Amino acid sequence: MPTDALINVNGDNIQALELLFLTTILTLLPSLIVMMTSFTRYIVVFSFLRSAMGTQQTPPNMVLVGMALILSLFTMAPTLSAINEQAYQPYQAEEIGQQEFFTRAQVPLKEFMIDHTELQSLRLYCNMAGVDLPEDKEEGLALPLTVIIPAFVTTELKMAFQIGFLLYIPFMLIDMVVASTLMSMGMIMLPPSMISTPFKLLLFILLDGWQLLFSTLVQGFR
Repeated sequence: MPTDALINVNGDNIQALELLFLTTILTLLPSLIVMMTSFTRYIVVFSFLRSAMGTQQTPPNMVLVGMALILSLFTMAPTLSAINEQAYQPYQAEEIGQQEFFTRAQVPLKEFMIDHTELQSLRLYCNMAGVDLPEDKEEGLALPLTVIIPAFVTTELKMAFQIGFLLYIPFMLIDMVVASTLMSMGMIMLPPSMISTPFKLLLFILLDGWQLLFSTLVQGFR
C-alpha cells in the first residue's frame, strides 16, 4: 500500500511538472510567435508612420495591431502551410509523437528566420553563444532557436528603423516648408502642425500610401 501511494504521488508530481511546463509555454507562446514572424517589422513601421504624419492616436493601436496581424498571416502563409504538412498532419494522424512534432515544426520557422536574418546579426549571437557560424543554410537549421530568434529580431528592428527613417523624410520636408513659411509671414503663434497635418494627409492620399506601404513591406519578405 505505501509503495502504491508513493508511485501515485510520483505520478502526480510528474503530471504537475508537465502541467507547469505547458502553462509556462502557453504564457510565452504569444511573445515567441510575435518574435518569430514578420509582425515586429510591420508594427514598428506603422508606429513610425503614425508618428511621422503627426496624427497622434489615429489610426488607433488596435487597428495598427490588427493590420500587422493580418499582414503577418499573409506573409507567413507558406511557412504555416509547410508546418501543417510536415508536422501537424502527421501528428494528427498519430504517425509521430509530440517531440517529433516540435522538431519538424521548427524547421520551416528556422528557414523563414534565417532567410531574413543578416549575417552580421547571426555572427554576433553565434559568438555570444559560443557556437560556430554556419557556412550554409543547411548548417544554419541546426542552430538552436535561442540563437536564431534574437538574431532575427535584431535584423527586423534594424530594417523597421531604416524604413521608418525613409518614411519620415517627406513628412519632415513638409513640416520644414510649413514652419519656414509661417515664420516668414510672422505667424509665430500658429502651431505649424495644425497647417502641415492636412498637407501630409493629402500627400499620403494622393500617393495611395497604404497600398504602397503594404505592398512594399510584404514584398520585402518575398
